[in-house]
Amino acid sequence: MVDVLQDRARKGRGAVSNQSGRYEPHQRVAIDDGWDSAANDGLETAADGDAPPPLVTTVGTDASRKVIARNTSPDLPFDRSINPYRGCEHGCVYCFARPTHAWLGLSPGLDFESKLFAKPEAPRLLEAELAKPSYRPATIALGTNTDPYQPIERRLEITRGLLEVLLRARHPVAIVTKSQLVLRDLDLLGALAAANLVQVMVSVTTLDPVLARRMEPRAAAPRRRIETIRALASAGVPVGVMTAPMIPGLNDDELEAILEAVADAGANTASYVLLRLPLEIKHLFLEWLETHYPARKNRVVSLLREARGGKLYDAAWGARMRGRGVHAELLARRFALACKRLQLGRADWELDSNAFRRPLLAGEQLHLL
Repeated sequence: MVDVLQDRARKGRGAVSNQSGRYEPHQRVAIDDGWDSAANDGLETAADGDAPPPLVTTVGTDASRKVIARNTSPDLPFDRSINPYRGCEHGCVYCFARPTHAWLGLSPGLDFESKLFAKPEAPRLLEAELAKPSYRPATIALGTNTDPYQPIERRLEITRGLLEVLLRARHPVAIVTKSQLVLRDLDLLGALAAANLVQVMVSVTTLDPVLARRMEPRAAAPRRRIETIRALASAGVPVGVMTAPMIPGLNDDELEAILEAVADAGANTASYVLLRLPLEIKHLFLEWLETHYPARKNRVVSLLREARGGKLYDAAWGARMRGRGVHAELLARRFALACKRLQLGRADWELDSNAFRRPLLAGEQLHLL
């Protein structure tokens, strides 16, 4: 008989486990083979009490031949988006993009935040798509699944390359990020802002640094995100906040405090999303709750079920972002009242598309008109 090694939280990582994705024919678990492997591998056991070993982040290449993704969701204020990276090192345990790693034969758990894939050809592919005569401009959302300014962007600069293409083409873009690295590109963002071509949304889920470190281990600390909003606003870049996700019984009591902090920093728009738990995220989030906040788990689950018609998740259009029921309605009312008091409007994704200039590819002649 073999002993299955229990999953343990790892420093700097959000997910607790690394269970196989839903498309895999086999489920894999770690076991103790009796040769003192747990101690040799640094895995935590009742005897040694050591923490699991750190995971090394690897970066592969995504060979996609198109970079603009289209959607027809009535819940989203945009119909096209770009994600320069698959997977995200920020490790946010609640990330609704985690299940996409299963498409790659990887786990939505620890694999999602440690086995990343970059799209180095994204700027070239974007320019080619924008150059097509059939292309019609509308705001491109940058970083809707994974953060375009996650740590590897500092070295790879794919997001910066995309912004350079968009600026040359005078194409509108909306950015969603948790990272202070966005300030590196203030030169491009400032030029885009001067032409009404950019909106930046900074995600702020909590003001509690301890909760943030556990829930979003490699994202910027809350204080840094507020500083980022202040710096963007001071530079004349339209900036708002996404208080997403709001988790009943965990961080929803901070809603007004978050909105007050970002309004004071210069944010002029705000939005929120109720926690979503599609597919593998259900298990990952409940496992994380049991590990870090066991005393709150039952209340959080109860409130989520109340807002989702008795289930942990409801994928219905119109309900998946906000939920239903007493608690969901109260959250929506609180959000609306706070935004009215603080003069925070809704995020305007309708930027100027009239200034668009179709890129000229190599060898293409200039147009007179």
